[in-house]
Amino acid sequence: MPPVVGPSTDGPNGPTSPASERQVEALTADLLALLNGNAPAQEFADRLATLEALPAGMTRKQGLIELARMAMALRHRLDQHEQRERGMLAVIESAQDLSARLDLAELLKAIVTRARDLLRAHLCWLTIYDADLGEFKVVVADGAIAARTGKMTARRNLGVAGIVMSTRMPFSTPDYLHDNRFAHDADLDDIFRDEGVGALVGAPLIWNDAVIGLLFVADRYHRTHTALNVSILCTLATHAAVAINNAKAFADAQAAVERADHARAELERHAQDVQAAVEAHERLTSLLARGASLNELCLSIAQLLDGSILVLDQTQQVISRAEAPGYQGKAAGRYEPYGPHSAALTNALRESRQAGRSTIAYETDGELCRAIAVIGGDGVLGAVLLFRQEDMRDSFVRTFERGSSVIGTLLLSQERMEASKNRAVAELLQSLVSPRQGEAALARDRAERFGLDLARPLVLLLVEFDQPEDGFMARRLRAALTLPGVVMDEVDGVLTLVSGAAQAVALRVAVDEHTRRHAGGGYSGLLSRPAHNATELPGLYAALRRALPVVRRLGMGGRIVAQNEMAMYSILFESQDGASLAQFLDATIGPLIEHDRKRGTELAATLLAYLDKRQNASVTAADLGIHVNTMRQRLASVGQMLGASWNDTHRVLEIHLALRLWSLGVAGG
Repeated sequence: MPPVVGPSTDGPNGPTSPASERQVEALTADLLALLNGNAPAQEFADRLATLEALPAGMTRKQGLIELARMAMALRHRLDQHEQRERGMLAVIESAQDLSARLDLAELLKAIVTRARDLLRAHLCWLTIYDADLGEFKVVVADGAIAARTGKMTARRNLGVAGIVMSTRMPFSTPDYLHDNRFAHDADLDDIFRDEGVGALVGAPLIWNDAVIGLLFVADRYHRTHTALNVSILCTLATHAAVAINNAKAFADAQAAVERADHARAELERHAQDVQAAVEAHERLTSLLARGASLNELCLSIAQLLDGSILVLDQTQQVISRAEAPGYQGKAAGRYEPYGPHSAALTNALRESRQAGRSTIAYETDGELCRAIAVIGGDGVLGAVLLFRQEDMRDSFVRTFERGSSVIGTLLLSQERMEASKNRAVAELLQSLVSPRQGEAALARDRAERFGLDLARPLVLLLVEFDQPEDGFMARRLRAALTLPGVVMDEVDGVLTLVSGAAQAVALRVAVDEHTRRHAGGGYSGLLSRPAHNATELPGLYAALRRALPVVRRLGMGGRIVAQNEMAMYSILFESQDGASLAQFLDATIGPLIEHDRKRGTELAATLLAYLDKRQNASVTAADLGIHVNTMRQRLASVGQMLGASWNDTHRVLEIHLALRLWSLGVAGG
């Protein structure tokens, strides 16, 4: 409580009494105690009001009032010094945070919290400018009540943000919602009403003369901030700008370091790939130089590329395969020449031929099939397929393509060697089946080079295909056939094979299985009876060539037929001329053929069908699509023309044979 100051007994000009001196001393001590105790300004104001209420004529009244006012001024200066000290400490701490903290979010949070505490504000937030959207977004907020305060956005042309953005100077308002010095943003006004914001001050975050963000403090009452407060807020905003720029620079530097590390790693990997490619090329070249087989080359490429390799011929048939040790893929094993992926493979190989590079053909069961066409000489030798569970880098793709070139070189070399050998085989076969066989000793020497002994019994095998592919089939059969002493080649459009008679059965089975697998049913073949020596081969060849067209017409296509199975027909073909055959047909079924020609009936065809069906009238009628009574009427007509004994055993055989020859068009039938 302030000391009681009573009325003085001194006159207006009289000396000061001892009581008055004691009162002054008491007041002075009281004011000093208030200053020392950092008393609120209100207590100083109370002392001043008490002094001003003293009687006007009291001696020393004005002096006491001045003393109280001086104490109040000193109290104010002390507050200012304290505030400056707190501001300086805040600035120092903020500067220390710039060098001590690397996390941008934590650093901005510390700046916002420090600004709010220093200015003793209710609310503080910091925004960063998004140039793409043209608006400021809140990144840190402290003291907010409403949830959407921390998600505020402010457009650059509205509110305090618009003024600070345009002037790049701090701006304050004691009553934001009723301040008409700027255009208001309705959304922000709603948020500020929810928060109860009254006074507001914003400072710009400036870097390189550009506003990159804003720092705001707000109070929920009307307040005017001092210049010192605004100055400290601007300093903290500058620190925030430095922090944001440092974080961006650090991020850019980190990204640059990562890019440099990535580039270095890529360079090292590329160098390793180049080295691996060089070693692979040297390895494959070395294998080719020392005469490695196709299977050895495929295995080496499969090991280099960690996958499965298939080498295909011109018809997409597998001629070699290899798999890297430990590779678990199964797609290569399930490959089919004309399977479900045939169209995709054909397109990929066409693209490969055009571009001269490999390409992905298809994907199956988690494996990729990369294909490349193998070119040699003037044509396509085949293709190479690589199966892997993932695609390769470009350097390994190049290794695959170089490996395919090495395989192409080997295939071309083999093809030329095979062509040279085939020429010798062709000459040998031509000399063996030609009526003019030439010198026997020369033929014997040529045959011995291919393991064929002309002094022993021989067999001749002819195969004719529906499609003109006998030359290709000869190459495939030559590669697949494991029987020794077999010579084969295409002679006058027919695949011709000569072998020892001892392995005739094995030859027939092997050729039949291989041809059926690769040509389906589109072929017909004849195996001759054994020839005692080479001089009999021209006659056998001529007989087989005459009989070969008839085999398919007899319904014997799609298999190899022994000459003995054609015995009945071969006797006629080999021992009778055309006139004799015509006489045989006329004597046996002539009336029947003449009746059909004149009347337009089908008695001959009906009788042939009847005999083919083992003389079963009901089955024959059903096959011909006629009534069984009609069938019997036709058979009765046949009996009238051929005689009642036409169905005797010996006559039925002759009639059946004659009808067969007639149906084949023999002797003009």
